[in-house]
Amino acid sequence: MIPLRDSTRSRSFPIITVLLIIVNLYIYFQQGAMTLVQEDRFLHQYALVPVFLTERLQSSFWSAVLYPPLVTSLFLHGGWFHVIFNMLYLWIFGDNIEDRLGRGRFLVFYLLCGIIANLSHVLIDPLSPVPLVGASGAIAGVLGAYIITFPRSRITSLLVIFIFITIRDIPAVYFLLFWFILQLFNGLTSIGLMSNSVAWWAHIGGFLSGMILMLIMKKKNRWDTYP
Repeated sequence: MIPLRDSTRSRSFPIITVLLIIVNLYIYFQQGAMTLVQEDRFLHQYALVPVFLTERLQSSFWSAVLYPPLVTSLFLHGGWFHVIFNMLYLWIFGDNIEDRLGRGRFLVFYLLCGIIANLSHVLIDPLSPVPLVGASGAIAGVLGAYIITFPRSRITSLLVIFIFITIRDIPAVYFLLFWFILQLFNGLTSIGLMSNSVAWWAHIGGFLSGMILMLIMKKKNRWDTYP
């Protein structure tokens, strides 16, 4: 299922969501202009490498907490397919969560979900030398917030079933539950695999943290008219 739009309209312009998309795309195109040597050096410095974080944690708790790639890795991507789909999901679901939280809270929420998602990945595979990049964990947090805030919203989705292609409106609760179950299934079946290229547990950790953080951070407003 590929989301195309949702039925819930934001009451304000999603400045932070748009800025996040612009920054992610800008950095991706900057990566594309690098030589292989430059990109390797760039990823070594800004991508999250689980074993590096584990080593820092063994030497100093604060050294691990202040490890910059916990945040910087959220703005890096491994390919055009990766960045386009991440930004599509952020555009469709992010504006409503930003509207509900407010701009400042939304930015904090987004970064916290991304950090927790990264830590979830490291917890599952703490000695991995493979760099972790992508906004997927933070965006998974946005999806987790969406499912508890706008469960009755409808997601217009492109469905591809073998050779059949159709467009359907799907309740957000079913769309996002299917997405989460898929991540959980892949996460459980990927445990112990060395060749896995998708950080399923970052998605799972981000989604669950988004649900919890939304309950803690959302504004109380009895005049809300969201579905």
